[in-house]
Amino acid sequence: MTKPFLNSSKLFRSLFVLVLVCIAINARAKNADNPNVVIIYSDDLGYGDVGCYGATKVKTSNIDKFAKEGLRFTDAHCSSATCTPSRFALLTGEYPWRKKGTGILPGDAKMIINPGTLTLPGVFQKAGYKTAAVGKWHLGLGNSKIDWNKYIAPGPHEIGFDYSFLIPATGDRVPCVFVENQKVVGLDPADPILVDYDKKVGNEPTGRENPDLLKMKFRRGHDDTIVNGISRIGFMTGGKTARWVDEDIADVITKKAVHFIEENKTHPFFLYFATHDIHVPHAPNSRFRGTSGCGLRGDAIQEFDWSVGEVLTTLERLKLTDNTLVIVTSDNGGVVNDGYADRSEEDLNGHKPNGALRGGKYSLFEGGTRIPFIARWPGHIKPGTSDALICQVDFTSTFAKLTKQTLPDNTAPDSFDVLPALLGESKTGRNTLVEHGNGLALRKGSWKFIAPGKEAAKNANAERGVSVEAQLYDLNKDLGEKSNVAAANPELVKT
Repeated sequence: MTKPFLNSSKLFRSLFVLVLVCIAINARAKNADNPNVVIIYSDDLGYGDVGCYGATKVKTSNIDKFAKEGLRFTDAHCSSATCTPSRFALLTGEYPWRKKGTGILPGDAKMIINPGTLTLPGVFQKAGYKTAAVGKWHLGLGNSKIDWNKYIAPGPHEIGFDYSFLIPATGDRVPCVFVENQKVVGLDPADPILVDYDKKVGNEPTGRENPDLLKMKFRRGHDDTIVNGISRIGFMTGGKTARWVDEDIADVITKKAVHFIEENKTHPFFLYFATHDIHVPHAPNSRFRGTSGCGLRGDAIQEFDWSVGEVLTTLERLKLTDNTLVIVTSDNGGVVNDGYADRSEEDLNGHKPNGALRGGKYSLFEGGTRIPFIARWPGHIKPGTSDALICQVDFTSTFAKLTKQTLPDNTAPDSFDVLPALLGESKTGRNTLVEHGNGLALRKGSWKFIAPGKEAAKNANAERGVSVEAQLYDLNKDLGEKSNVAAANPELVKT
């Protein structure tokens, strides 16, 4: 009588193993359809600012290791050579130059993405993801003059983010407070915040009037209200208990990014982690100061590398690495001497923020929009390099394709599906790209055309790229855009 029992036991065990195999296969299939997605978005990180793109003076071990495990793009672009428009394009799939009011915003600007717009986080929400924006925002908040002492709407929640922890604008602009889920963090109601970009409010000292109070001198602008020994753009008063300490910003926002991952480890998530580094003011934590040999800006690069490492380590610890597509990139090219007397230019020590590229932040030359861009998804993206032409404006369409969605008409009008290029399955991405800086430029294959315009002055080491003459460059032969061949190619210029 025991033999049938043994056979039943064997059958049960076999069925149990089969069920486990089916569950595992189903889980792998589900993971392939719905990977977690993390975009780590640096601020002002140039093409030559990290080791895997040629930097030798600063140390970016976490990013360099990540690049060996992923696909490193050599012709990837943000949409614009400055921050606000690049962020607008990344989240909406629309070129910012099409819409008025998408230039560099003051810290009290109203939100420039209309509630109800189907954005990149909205695409993920529709696919069942939890979504978060952590770090620098600079897309405006509210729909009129902001009352920083109340719930601020519209904001990230109205365009697809479930959770948000923000630097409202930039580190060099007031208000110098964090905003979590659209409320100022740590605000004392008895000390309300008032912000103004036209006139001084309250009795706070300013850099212009009290330079002796500054621990970092300003070079131009950046001479209004002093917070934490650094004068800013704009005036604020109140909110003493809510004000950030610049040296702790990276720690605070990285911790929030890590916590979001931990809280959503059992559920598909999309994290838009936009760091403050390496934007001015360069005020890295003391444990990074003096570590790069390239001054405060170099130290801030190494602090950014630490933030990247913390996110990657968290994914590894939670066993989420294989099921997470991570992109590390930047909002525009690198810049030095950007408003503060921080010796960012004097202390370069041979470091070239934009590598072999001409120009940088603000510029129509390649240094303005060609940025570091690395994508990793183990088992789905083969490690290596790609020279495919891609742009961050393509994220909305590309991730709609990844999550098997069809975008409605009139949504993300300038966004193309470049998923095959992102995954390394195709060597080509876009055919053309409009680059935006102090004007417009057109990329078509290796050709780069800059229309004639009003000559613009240099901004520190960042040439604006505009000339009274038409400019044409063959980037395959002249990556540094040194030889204008427009006169020799009149037919190309016409087309």
